[in-house]
Amino acid sequence: MNLSSTLVLAFVGLILGHGLPGAIVGAVIGFVIDSLRQSQRYRAAPQMDGLYGPLFALLGAVAKSDGRVSEAEIAVAERMMTRMGLTGEQRRQAIASFNQGKQPEFDVTPAIDGLRRWVGMRRDHAFPVLDVVIETVLAEGNPPPEKMGILRQLAFALRISDMELMALMAMKGYAWNAAAGDRRRGSGGGYVPPHRNTHGPDPYTVLGITRNADERAIKRAYRKLISEHHPDRLGDLPEDMRKRAEARASEINAAYERIKAEKGF
Repeated sequence: MNLSSTLVLAFVGLILGHGLPGAIVGAVIGFVIDSLRQSQRYRAAPQMDGLYGPLFALLGAVAKSDGRVSEAEIAVAERMMTRMGLTGEQRRQAIASFNQGKQPEFDVTPAIDGLRRWVGMRRDHAFPVLDVVIETVLAEGNPPPEKMGILRQLAFALRISDMELMALMAMKGYAWNAAAGDRRRGSGGGYVPPHRNTHGPDPYTVLGITRNADERAIKRAYRKLISEHHPDRLGDLPEDMRKRAEARASEINAAYERIKAEKGF
C-alpha cells in the first residue's frame, strides 16, 4: 500500500501538534485516507485473469457452434489476444480456453456465468465483453441461429436487453429482421445484414428508440447510452476494450446528431 498520506500527515501533526501526540493523530488520519484510496483503486481495476478464461472459451464455443471453426474465427481470437496485450502465459491460457470451448461436448453455461460474475453490476463492462463476442459471431458474415443463440444467452446473463443488443449489432452494420425473428423463434436468429448506406447504421436503432419518439425521449435515450458507453467509465480495462467503447460512443454521438438534424432541434 502507498502510505504517502500517512507519512505527510504524520509530519504535519508532528509540527502543528507540537510533538508525538500530534504525529500519531496525523498518521491515523493519513492511514485512513491511504486505505480508502487503495480500496478505490482495487475496485476500479478488475482482475483481468478472471475475464480471459471464460471469454476465450466462449469464443471457441461460438466458433464451433455451426459445426466448424473457420480461419476467420481463429484470426479474430488471435487478434483479440494481441489487442488485449496478453502476456505469454496469458496467451497460452487463452488458447487452451479457446480449444476447450470448441469441443463438441462443451457447455457454454459455466463460461457465461464466469463472464457474468466478472462483469458484476458494471453495465459499462458488459458492453465491451459483448462487443468482443459479437466480432466472432459476425466473423463469417450473416450469423447462423446457433451463434446468435449463444450471443443472446450471454446478453441475457449480462442484463442487456434485446433492444440494446440490436443497437450493438446495428453499430456493426447489422439489423434485426422482425419477420425472420418470428419465423425462427427460439432459434436465436433474426439478424440479417441490412443495405447499409453511406451515412452508417440506422440512428434510431443505435439509440434504441422508435422514429416517432419525441425530443424528450430522444435526449433521455442519448444521455443514458453515452453515460454507459463512455470510455472514461471503464477503469483499468485492456486498451482494445477502451477503443471499442470510444468507437461506440462515436456511433452514438453520430446517431444523435443525425436525429437532431432530421427533427430540427
